[in-house]
Amino acid sequence: MVELAPRNSPVGSLIGVQPIAIGAVALVLVLFGIGSIALWRSFTGSVPETDRMVAARLLQARTAQVSEALVEKTKGMEETQQEAIDQLQLVQDELQTMRKQFAAQQANAKKLSDQVAALTEQVEGLRQSLASAQANEPAVEPSPRKRSKASRKRHRSRG
Repeated sequence: MVELAPRNSPVGSLIGVQPIAIGAVALVLVLFGIGSIALWRSFTGSVPETDRMVAARLLQARTAQVSEALVEKTKGMEETQQEAIDQLQLVQDELQTMRKQFAAQQANAKKLSDQVAALTEQVEGLRQSLASAQANEPAVEPSPRKRSKASRKRHRSRG
C-alpha cells in the first residue's frame, strides 16, 4: 500500500489515529446538549410549542371578540343611519307640506288682494259718481219736510 501522507504529520496523526474518540466526544456533547434542554424545559415548566399554541388561541379569541364588537358597532351605525334617514324623510315631507300650504296661502292672499283691488275700484267709482251727482244737484238741499214734486212722485211710486 502507498502512503500519501507521512505518519509523522501533526494533522494526519490526530484524525487518523483516534477517529473513534473524536466521534465519541461529539456524541457526548450532543447528548449533553439534548439532556440540558430537556432538564431546562422540565424545571421551567414551559414548553415553547405549548406557549405558542396558547398565544395563538388567545389571539384568535381576541380577534373573534374584536370582530363581534365591530359587527355590533356596524349594526348600531346602520340603525343610527336609518333613523337619520327616516327623520330626514319626515322633515322633507313636512317641508313639502309647508310649501304647499304656503303656496295655497299665497294664492289665497292674491285672490283677496285682487278682491280688495276690485272693491277699491268700485268704491272709487261710486265716489266719482256721487261727486258728479252732487255737482249736478243744486247747492241747497230741500228740507225733508218740504219735498219737491219729483221726490213725492218717487216716494208714492215706491209705497
